[in-house]
Amino acid sequence: MIRNVYITFIAKYLPNSPVSNDEMEQYLGLINQKPSLARRVILRSNGIQQRYYALDKEGNVTHTNIDMAARAVQLLCEQGLFVDNIDLLSAATASPEQVMPSHGVMVHGKLGGKNAEVVSFAGSCCTGIQALKYAWLSVLSGDKENAVCVASERFSAWMRGRYFEEEIKKLSQISEKPIIAFEKEFLRWMLSDGAAAVLLQKEPAKSGISFKIEWIDICSYANIRETCMYAGGEKDENGELHGWASFPEEEWLTKSLFSLKQDTRQLSESITQLGGLFLKEVVEKRKLKIEEIDWFLPHLSSMFFKDKIKEELESSDLSIPEEKWFINLPTVGNVASASNFLMLEELYHFGRLEKGQKILMMTPESARFSYGYCLLTVC
Repeated sequence: MIRNVYITFIAKYLPNSPVSNDEMEQYLGLINQKPSLARRVILRSNGIQQRYYALDKEGNVTHTNIDMAARAVQLLCEQGLFVDNIDLLSAATASPEQVMPSHGVMVHGKLGGKNAEVVSFAGSCCTGIQALKYAWLSVLSGDKENAVCVASERFSAWMRGRYFEEEIKKLSQISEKPIIAFEKEFLRWMLSDGAAAVLLQKEPAKSGISFKIEWIDICSYANIRETCMYAGGEKDENGELHGWASFPEEEWLTKSLFSLKQDTRQLSESITQLGGLFLKEVVEKRKLKIEEIDWFLPHLSSMFFKDKIKEELESSDLSIPEEKWFINLPTVGNVASASNFLMLEELYHFGRLEKGQKILMMTPESARFSYGYCLLTVC
């Protein structure tokens, strides 16, 4: 028996009111009591105009990652399924609140409902599509009647200025002009908070639009690339990443070991090239006809990469006309694992979807260069 799987409902939860570029430091705070010199340069390049933080202007936490994930699932259940009927909860995040227990079971605990299978995916941007693939395969195989996939982030917890106070104190002892390394400050102006959830079922919704999942392909290039984006560790001069457990406790703060860091040189050299390489493999494997794609939803960390991706696609004879691109990065920000779902949710309400249309979602991840592609059919 051939079984299909459909995304029947989508929900999102974005905390508080949108935060403009000029307001960011009011929420995140200053480092060393001084405005950032890099902020305007980074924002001008990334094209983000507003984002959401689970913080108030005093830097107080208003929502945890777990709160936002649970709220997105609750909003989803209001549309099409009771919490007590969830067979599988597949949860993703790049910013868990704790090392243990897993993020997924914490969300399950917040939600309540019945006993259920729960899986957690932790890492970076691809965790959302990894969680979706597990959920899809579980329903596709007949092992589960339905599944909820939720992706959520609370990066603001790692970006507050006071987080860097101990490192600044240490730097002040050796420099008259202490400054946090660009690789640590870069991501402060790139990331934001929020959650999105999708419901997977074996039949399309009785009314409205559903999305049939045709396939999901994921690939890692960690075998040929060193770490590029990381937290909880430090890279040495040879590019090797050493985790927090390799450092004395006092350096956890004086080196801001748990801050998010990005090797921007490596990012620009590899992120679009490897994504294009994998897409060529996917096109051949799936016999995908690029000209039949109606909507292209690329997860972008920065609008800087939009033209780079276009150039890469054109050089590979896989060009997708710009009118088919759907991106909400400027108004929602980079919500990592939740970004693709947030784009799909917005496209769902965009009013231009027609049955039979094909949607290609692209998820690049720079942590150690992983990529995911997913093809949906509107039905």
